[in-house]
Amino acid sequence: MIKNADESSNYTTTNARIIDKWVESGWEWGKPIDHETFLNARMGIWSVVLTPIKPVPKDWFCDFKNANILGLACGGGQQIPIFAALGASCTVMDISDRQLESEELVAKREGYKVNIVKADMTEKFPFTDETFDLIFHPVSNCYVFDVYSIWKECFRVLKKGGILLSGLDNGLNYVFDDEETKIVRKLPFNPLEDEKLYMESIEKDWGIQFSHSIEEQIGGQIKAGFILEDIYQDTNNIGNLHDFNIPTFYSVKAVKPL
Repeated sequence: MIKNADESSNYTTTNARIIDKWVESGWEWGKPIDHETFLNARMGIWSVVLTPIKPVPKDWFCDFKNANILGLACGGGQQIPIFAALGASCTVMDISDRQLESEELVAKREGYKVNIVKADMTEKFPFTDETFDLIFHPVSNCYVFDVYSIWKECFRVLKKGGILLSGLDNGLNYVFDDEETKIVRKLPFNPLEDEKLYMESIEKDWGIQFSHSIEEQIGGQIKAGFILEDIYQDTNNIGNLHDFNIPTFYSVKAVKPL
């Protein structure tokens, strides 16, 4: 366990600060879509991702017209503008100021309304029960120690029949060295339980990240009450693991029963 208890309890604040820094440095997942991409979406030409490469199947989504969609830890101006262009009423919840600023930038540029909420997904979501038709949750719970509470809150704020789309990591990225050729760490990856790993994470600007088991990710959704409907795997977008087509992520469609 790390010695400084304050650092341990405030790791999400640390992550918000580091993600802001990544965005300012040109982070891939912090670059908002351009005007042409927005216009194409309005004409029905669009795709979005939950994981690095594979587009989410379009039959995973609800009818966008007048749907109430929550982008959970989904700031950056990449997916939410697409959903708005398709006719949805959108809310984006994120802990990063810079990611939320990107959402506001695109909304103002394209002239649509978006509800922007700065909040920590480790806490109770600031929404009433059964508010949303769909939650879009790209890979991001790797920055959270306890994912069970996230699945419970997703279940609570979704309407009956509502859809949860989530991008998840399988932990493999955490065990390899930077060149992705040698196994150098064991799982679970948890800097809060390893002071050396915590300091390395801070020094290398990784943020405080966590691996999660299938019991936490898939099992957690099932325990929260969701019914799993579909799943697919994906790889990193670059690197040795990608070159060997080794899956490091997966996406899940889950539904809240009627």
